[in-house]
Amino acid sequence: MRDIERQLQGYRLTTAEITYRLPDFPELLQIFVWQKLALAPRFPELKRFLAYWESNLDGRIHSVRVAGAGIIAPAALRHARAEYRLH
Repeated sequence: MRDIERQLQGYRLTTAEITYRLPDFPELLQIFVWQKLALAPRFPELKRFLAYWESNLDGRIHSVRVAGAGIIAPAALRHARAEYRLH
């Protein structure tokens, strides 16, 4: 499915700031930023990514902050009433 079709179905640009502990130095925290179109409020893509992280990566997740923004809002999408051409 194309991105524009997903956005029209309610997907929004989702950014997750994942703070995790370094495997060799657990007292240090590192930040990873994940960004993708996701369906709010359940965020299935983000949940799949976090499940993959937990099962395959060594860095233990400390916290996750999520922000989402609708790229296309209903009022922002409208049909053009006229078309003008130059040359």
